[in-house]
Amino acid sequence: MPINLLSLFTIAAYLIATAVLALPFARLPAPARNIGLILAALAVIIHASQIFGMHRGGLDLHFFASLSLAGFGVAALTLLVNLFRPVAALGVIVFPLAASLLAADVFFAAPTLAQPMEWQIKLHVTFALLAYSLLSIAALLAILLSLQERALRRHQLDSGLIGALPPLTLTESLLFRLIGVGFVFLTLTLVSGVLFVDNLFAQHLAHKTILSIASWLVFGSLLFGRWRWGWRGNRAVRLTLVGMIVLLLAFFGSKFVLEIVLHRAV
Repeated sequence: MPINLLSLFTIAAYLIATAVLALPFARLPAPARNIGLILAALAVIIHASQIFGMHRGGLDLHFFASLSLAGFGVAALTLLVNLFRPVAALGVIVFPLAASLLAADVFFAAPTLAQPMEWQIKLHVTFALLAYSLLSIAALLAILLSLQERALRRHQLDSGLIGALPPLTLTESLLFRLIGVGFVFLTLTLVSGVLFVDNLFAQHLAHKTILSIASWLVFGSLLFGRWRWGWRGNRAVRLTLVGMIVLLLAFFGSKFVLEIVLHRAV
């Protein structure tokens, strides 16, 4: 992505939105929460226009561009989640991350050409982006849930970041809803990969396929355990983070090694 004023404005909007949303945690007079979310929405819209508007019928999926795409997806879904649950605390983590990933694409990525794609591959990429974004938010929420449970034991639920979260039971409910929907899209990613991607176990795809299946098994086990035995608490947090780490390696681990370490195009 070429360096331009629009990119810099998008990064700035993400960071200002973060600062606005973080003001209540510092016990300072805070602008309305909606101001921060509106700024973040503006950043997400411009971010989307840069990702999808620069290439006609194609999409740049090289390493840094993929990171920027993932940052956009997580930021957009964080805004969507906030329409249903007041979890602006997620934005304090997600929006600077989205800004950092966009900045990495702007300042460190070598110029690349977008890849023209058939609709089947675009559908596969869309499922993958939605799965990764939803499960990323779930992983962040799992960390916040762990902190919330620790604060409950110490009777510190009204302090800082923890005080901005909904009640613990609602946080946990939202966590499993995100995992459930993310698991559906991860399943669709694997199914569409089988149907539309030539040779999923080719050399440059084998690690991604195996790790994606492993992550699917982890999240599937967590959802089954939640339904059958009521798994929650630290077990749910650990399995969520394990599943997300494996998925992160699947999505970006092999791409990093091939493109950044070995300098091989994929």
